[in-house]
Amino acid sequence: MVGFAALTTSCPPKAGDPRADRDAGPVDIVLSTLNARHLHAAFGLRCLMANMGELGDRARIVEFDINQRPLDIAERILALRPRILGLGIYIWNVRASLELLGVLRRLDPGLCVVLGGPEVSHEIDGQEIVGLADHVVTGEADLAFAELCRRVLAGERPPKVLAAPLPDPARLASPYGLYDDADLAHRVVYVEASRGCPFTCEFCLSSLDVPVRQFPLESFLADMQQLLGRGLRRFKFVDRTFNLHPLVSRRIMQFFLERMEPGLFVHFEMVPDRLPEALRELIVRFPAGSLQFEVGIQTLDPAVEALIGRRQDHGRMEDNLRWLRQHTGVHVHADLIAGLPGESMEGFGRGFDRLLGLGPQEVQVGILKRLRGTPIIRHDAEWGMLYSPAPPYEVLRTRLMTFEDLARMRRFAAFWDLYGNSGNFIRALPMLWREPGASAFASFLAFSDHLHARGVQTSGIALNRQYELLLAYATGRWPGDVAGWREALAEDYRGPGRRDVPPFLTPEGTQGRRKDSGRGDGPGLPMRQARHVGGAGGHRG
Repeated sequence: MVGFAALTTSCPPKAGDPRADRDAGPVDIVLSTLNARHLHAAFGLRCLMANMGELGDRARIVEFDINQRPLDIAERILALRPRILGLGIYIWNVRASLELLGVLRRLDPGLCVVLGGPEVSHEIDGQEIVGLADHVVTGEADLAFAELCRRVLAGERPPKVLAAPLPDPARLASPYGLYDDADLAHRVVYVEASRGCPFTCEFCLSSLDVPVRQFPLESFLADMQQLLGRGLRRFKFVDRTFNLHPLVSRRIMQFFLERMEPGLFVHFEMVPDRLPEALRELIVRFPAGSLQFEVGIQTLDPAVEALIGRRQDHGRMEDNLRWLRQHTGVHVHADLIAGLPGESMEGFGRGFDRLLGLGPQEVQVGILKRLRGTPIIRHDAEWGMLYSPAPPYEVLRTRLMTFEDLARMRRFAAFWDLYGNSGNFIRALPMLWREPGASAFASFLAFSDHLHARGVQTSGIALNRQYELLLAYATGRWPGDVAGWREALAEDYRGPGRRDVPPFLTPEGTQGRRKDSGRGDGPGLPMRQARHVGGAGGHRG
């Protein structure tokens, strides 16, 4: 869903930019949001700006992130003296946005505040942030926001809540020219060839976005050619089901294959059980590491799938993932969700082991969130679902998973991302579950529990310290194989081309020297994906 923003950051125009002169002075309309990180460019804001029509010259995008002080953000916004502020609200920024609006309301009571985005598109009654707004546009606001601005600037008093009708993609102006050179060179740039999702998974907002609508293909590919010509080399598609229509996805993949060069990287979200031969014969021709497929598995328990309205062919999914790992260089990022109704820790662990055995380079473990508007709440009574009242509304306990269980799972997810997904421990980590019959889930959960018992935090751990912690744990569990663990960890450390191995990983504390690890460097690829190229890949035990 495109509301008011995707992920955003602050990026003033460069000298010579045609927007620079007008951006320096007051404007009537400010489009803004608070990004989770500085890295991402605000796709949603650009979609709105592109469709402002005759109001485009009276509007400006001003992007921030949640690490900036609300007082500083307010200062920048009010310096432009806008009449209308359009603010994108998401689960990651609603708290900071509420504080920001509290400041703006005191300093400029006459400012017309318009909210949009998923967090204020559903269940808006009683939301504190909605109470501070003049208007709320629910749904896809590409055209509706501009129309609301016209009415406000003309002196009308539209209703507070406006439900945006689903726009026809063929009517929408292209947003891609609003990415500037700094965006293309340094930030995550989002593109979309379609909107909507045909599936009805009850935990997901995308299940509400029906029908699936395609953007006109020829004009979309022309936009992609322009981005390539301007130097963009990393494309992140936000389509929820990129491979839903194989003929369209094949055309787009063929477009990138014909223009493939070192450093070109394309990310797609794929339906895991749909990979027909027409796509396979193209995928196999891409260089290693140039494609990333994000596949939402979420659960491998058929009873849980039936509860939450998820349809998935496990046989086809497994065949597709095995084929991708055995015959292609695609970087596979697979998602699982902990805390779903009807799933215990043991059940989740069985699914984790099964998925890991298929060899994806990354398994992202997420904790179930009760997003506003999703029908997952219908299971609350039967399955004892209790959610946090504050964003991001994570599940606190279920009938089958206690609060303590889910606390362990949160730590597991964070430590797994650090050790299992980073590409820094490709050789050493599977040694945790190398014994016959060992469960990867249970083995890593024990390591996660050990780290927690030692007071290790789930973030901010220096790289050398990560290696030291794993070696210390392994030394305690397998004292007879310290040399083997040191060797594996030293090889992992050298893998990405690091020059010196820490002394604690070398015999008798000698300083290690760099040697060829045999792992590809993946020139120009994102660092995390490059570590997996040419290595052991996934985490088969």
